[in-house]
Amino acid sequence: MPALSLSQASRIVDLALEKGRAINCMPLTVAVLDAGGHLLALKREDGSGILRPQIAQAKAWGVLGMGLGGRVLAERALAAPAFFAALGDISGGRIAPVPGGVLVRDENNDVVGAIGISGDKSEVDEICAVFAVESVGLKADAG
Repeated sequence: MPALSLSQASRIVDLALEKGRAINCMPLTVAVLDAGGHLLALKREDGSGILRPQIAQAKAWGVLGMGLGGRVLAERALAAPAFFAALGDISGGRIAPVPGGVLVRDENNDVVGAIGISGDKSEVDEICAVFAVESVGLKADAG
């Protein structure tokens, strides 16, 4: 199984934060998980809320768990709220079905991890995530 390295994950986090500063985002928290859902890298900018690490990880963990980008998860959550309420219970509250959770795919389109960002509007979080993943030569799947 292909793997996302710590070095790649760290670079993705730094690039996402750089993009956030370049577009004047609110303070961000960025989490990168490997394909098994394990945290590889996390940074929380000064002023980012105390729940942001959990939200960022839930965005990333949710897209990994469902195999779909956050944008698709958000659409499905609107269409099937009872199902997503159950998913929240099943996962112990570890799923946040909103934009800002992005699958990370390699050149073969295999999922090697996920990124979750929290701090600004979900759509802006997603912009930073996609930029960072693509900047390291991987494919961003936002849904």
